[in-house]
Order: sequence, then C-alpha cells, then structure tokens
Amino acid sequence: MVTSAPLRIIYFGTPAFAVPTLRRLLGSRHGVAVVVSQPDRPKGRGHHLQPTATKEVALAHDVPVRQPERLREERLLNDLAEFHADLGVVAAYGRIIPDALLQLPRLGMINVHGSILPRWRGAAPVHRAVMAGDTETGVTIMRVVKELDAGAMFRVGRRPIGPDETSVDVEQALAELGADLLLETVEALADGSASATPQPADGITYAAKLTRAESAVPWTEPAGRIHNLVRGLQPWPLVAARLADTRVLIHRTALTDDTSAQAAGTVVRAEGDDLAVVAGDGRVLRILELQPDGRRVMRAREFLAGRRVDAGASIAPA
Repeated sequence: MVTSAPLRIIYFGTPAFAVPTLRRLLGSRHGVAVVVSQPDRPKGRGHHLQPTATKEVALAHDVPVRQPERLREERLLNDLAEFHADLGVVAAYGRIIPDALLQLPRLGMINVHGSILPRWRGAAPVHRAVMAGDTETGVTIMRVVKELDAGAMFRVGRRPIGPDETSVDVEQALAELGADLLLETVEALADGSASATPQPADGITYAAKLTRAESAVPWTEPAGRIHNLVRGLQPWPLVAARLADTRVLIHRTALTDDTSAQAAGTVVRAEGDDLAVVAGDGRVLRILELQPDGRRVMRAREFLAGRRVDAGASIAPA
C-alpha cells in the first residue's frame, strides 16, 4: 500500500531516448509539472522546424513545455521555481544543468544515463560502447552533480550488445530499461527508502559527442573495427565511402570468415547480394545496406543493379 505523497517533477529531456521515461512518469501517480526540452530544430529537406520528441508527448498530455536557448537565465530559474517541484529528472537533455537549477527541487535531480557507469560518461555513451565493440552495456540512474556524470548511483540495469546491433537498436532497448529503473527510483525517493552508491574510482571512460569527421573511416582498419563503426555511427553521421564514383553512406555490414591477400579497400566480390570488400587485416567485410547521396537506403543487390562495380575496384573514405 502506497502511503507516501506523490512527487511533483521537472523533466529535462529532448530526443526519443527520453520519451519512454516521460511516458512512464505521466502514467504514474507522480505529476510532471513541466517539461524542459531543447529548442525545436529544422529537419528534413525543407528544413522546417520540427518539435522535439518530448515536446510532442508533453503537449499531448497538457503538460507545459519550456525550450530555453540558455539555462543560466534568471528568468528561467524564476519561472521553474514557480512549479514548486520536489524532484528533477534528466534523460538525454543534451546540455549541462547549472548549479542554480540543480538546487531548485527539494530532492535534487536524478539522471537516466545510457551506460554502466563509470564507463562512458558523457554525451554519446551508447554510440561509443557499440563503436568500441563492447559486448555489454546498460543504464545507470544516478544523482546529478556538478562533475559530468559522476553522481552516486541509485540503480544499474544491464543488457548484452549483440554483435550486429546498431546504436539505434541498443538505445531503444536502453530507453525502456531506463524508464523502469527510473520509476523504481522515484518511488524509493518518495517513500524515503532510496540509497545511492558512489561510483567506482577505476574504469572511468568518456563518451565524446559524435562529429561528422568520424564518418571518414579508413579501410585500412581491421574488419571488426569497421563493422563496429558502421553499427555505432548511427543514425548520424554514418560511415561514408566513395564507391564506383558515388559517395555512399553505409548502413549495414556483416563480418565473414573469408580472407584476401588483396590491398585494403579492394572490392573482392560484386554480384547479386554480395558486395564484399577486404579490410586492413585481410578479412572480408560484406556491405549489406548503403545509401547513395540524395537517394534512399538500398540493399547491395539494388545498388549493384544500377551501377557497374567490378571485382578489383576500390572503396575509399569520403
């Protein structure tokens, strides 16, 4: 039987990763007083402004939304103080929360972070885990403190990373796992039973924000490394290459047991569904899905049907 009072929550979150947690809170006994999202950004070919994922959900539930360009404005602090929040919840908001806002809710702020801390603190934990070839990741519910992702941990959930899963696949799964763990933590904070454990001092790594420059992957890298980069650099910036005088973005690859003595970046097979390239360690990597500039994503067979690619051709970073 629940005897504690429900909490009033300020929710900081922007992209799709933050939506399952927001929905779970909206369906709980606790109240989301206001959602703080980053501003809407232009998307698509027309560059029209598109509402953020959390904004859409909040407005559908008649929850007020704030989208400040800067978090350090006195006007914003005064505005959020009017909601008299008990707790702040952060999930992929995308910016550092300043001290003045951290101190606003009486119970402080907690964060849904997409890694098993202290590994992969920072902006892109899921992508970096996949790119590094990690076989396990998870979600940590932690207290938000001034130092980046260094707060004490309330709960940790784990899941394997499949050898062919992309960062999009993993992030979707972690978003659901994080929503469950977050709600458990909120209930514990509400009834006073919550306890947090300091993060280990060893094993700290940082997940830097992705950059477009990372898409130019040298084919002199080992096949496993290229495969992991293809999986991890999704949905942006993707691995870019030049093949048959066409710039392509590579969406899916598959490792093979085949090897070749030909130079790295050489196409060894290009027929039917089989578009295969030798990597820097001599192992052959199959390209399963790719996207020519300005076109949709297509399977290798469709790409090869529209372009002549001969065995012995080369592929290079773009």
